[in-house]
Amino acid sequence: MTDLGELAARLRQFAAVRDWEQFHTSKNLAMALAGEVGELLAELQWLTPEQANEVMDDQDAATRVRSELADVTIYLTRLADVLGVDLVAAAHAKLDEGERRYDVETYRGSSRKAPPIA
Repeated sequence: MTDLGELAARLRQFAAVRDWEQFHTSKNLAMALAGEVGELLAELQWLTPEQANEVMDDQDAATRVRSELADVTIYLTRLADVLGVDLVAAAHAKLDEGERRYDVETYRGSSRKAPPIA
C-alpha cells in the first residue's frame, strides 16, 4: 500500500505528461470529485442498510464500488495536492477537533450534533 504522498506524486506526473495541469484547477477538480461521489452514491442508493453493509460480498457490485472509491480518492488527492493541503494532517486536525467537541460522556451512543464552535 502506498501513502498519499506517493499517490499525489504519481497523479501529478500523470497529469503533467498529458499536459492536463491546465484543466486541473481547484474548481474543476472539486466538480469532478462531486461527480464521482455521486457515482459512488448511485451504487448504494436503493439498497437497504443491510444490503449496503453487504455490498462487497457481491463480486460485480464490489468491483464497481472499488472503482468509484478509487475515482473519489484520485480526485480528492489531486485536489488537495493542487491546493497544497496535506490530507492526512488535515484529517488528524479535524479528528482532534471532534474529540474536543464530542466528549465521550456526553455523546456516547448519540447522533446529535455538538453546538457550533464559538
